Amino acid sequence: MRTNTGDSASRKNQLPMLKFFDSSLRLCVVPLSVATLWVTVTNKQDSSSYGMLKYSNILGLKYMVFVSALSAGYALVAAVCSCVRYLVSKPWIFFVSDQILAYLMVTSVSVAMEIYYLSYNGAKEVSWSEACGSYGRFCSKMKLALILDILTFCCMLVLAVISASRAFSVFDPPSVNSKEVEENKA
Repeated sequence: MRTNTGDSASRKNQLPMLKFFDSSLRLCVVPLSVATLWVTVTNKQDSSSYGMLKYSNILGLKYMVFVSALSAGYALVAAVCSCVRYLVSKPWIFFVSDQILAYLMVTSVSVAMEIYYLSYNGAKEVSWSEACGSYGRFCSKMKLALILDILTFCCMLVLAVISASRAFSVFDPPSVNSKEVEENKA
């Protein structure tokens, strides 16, 4: 591995700011996830025509609640671990766990978006009518939960990029001399 003292000095100057940004994002994930969880779990509406609709009637919303709880717990633990240096000193642990949680957030957002779409538009091919005409308040709270879930995902996406940068920044890019480049062109 090559070392470049100029690059290393500039990296050290950026490190505290990046760590602060990382910790701030992790702490932002906690209230966003808890808000998503709360809005979803308290979401219910009664209709005289169709009866009571609760989040627990829809499997996808249960999944969103599970992922939101997982992300809130993980973000809190990760924020503490990133502040207390000796708890987790390997950037690979954050890299892998941030990637896993970011992928779970992708699935959570996609499930919530699909439910939201079906609630407003229905699926006439399979005889599902739209539900938001009868359950307007339920749909508006579901929309709020979806927006909060998307914001949480955006935070997790940035955290995944930061942790990847930290994990791979210890390695220098491969060196390619000009003879190898010329040989590959020919």
